[in-house]
Amino acid sequence: MTPAARFPIGVFDSGIGGLTVMRALMQRMPQESILYFGDTARVPYGVKSVETIAHYATQITEFLLARQVKLLIVACNTMAAVAVQAIRDLSPVPVLDVIEAGARVAARTTRSKQVGVIGTLATVASGAYQRAIHAHEASVTVRSQACPLFVPLVEEGWLEHPVTRLTAQEYLAPLLAERIDTLVLGCTHYPLLKPLLGEVVGPAVTLVDSAETVAGETEALLAARDLAHHGEARHEFFVTDVPQRFQRIGELFLGRALEPVHVVQW
Repeated sequence: MTPAARFPIGVFDSGIGGLTVMRALMQRMPQESILYFGDTARVPYGVKSVETIAHYATQITEFLLARQVKLLIVACNTMAAVAVQAIRDLSPVPVLDVIEAGARVAARTTRSKQVGVIGTLATVASGAYQRAIHAHEASVTVRSQACPLFVPLVEEGWLEHPVTRLTAQEYLAPLLAERIDTLVLGCTHYPLLKPLLGEVVGPAVTLVDSAETVAGETEALLAARDLAHHGEARHEFFVTDVPQRFQRIGELFLGRALEPVHVVQW
């Protein structure tokens, strides 16, 4: 184990959704310390310019690097779509992101070469998943569907609500009509809807959860670089506004009580 192995993993998102990535990391590697940053004062990122998102992303990257993280995980699909290269250019430590992780698994999983992607309007409009999937397998046809109502439904806690089920059926009908056999959950809120989405699409469609895939990549990378930690884990949470709301909704996402949440003021 190298000296840097004791350093934490840095996970960041525009808000709360990246906690599904943190949960997957904690389940897979309970011995790893994690610093989580949610930019709750400036969410949503999807309506902002590429330049603004890149500026926010580099600010957060510098904040986490100053706390000696050994790895950065971009747990925000919007940031991954438009700013991951700026983050990599700035970071001396490895950078993983949810889009690349999900795309790699989707390209490897599909049998019919028909892949569906669901995400926010900004993520779908960016075309980032199509590009990433085609980089691994050019013959795959990627069908995308924006699902803007899913985020507020998840944050309301309506994970099994009839309204959420009807919404999912409406959003997914065009993709199922194209006979997709793989569906990428292209937003970090969506893993909480996985049981419901699995029922809507049926057993013939494989769901690709980017939170789980990036956790798997993280474990492999830490092992390969002798950075895996084997001691006691600690977790810290940083937000830029409304810590009480973050703590309340975050406990739904994380499936456990959150440690004290620190407010960062730029």
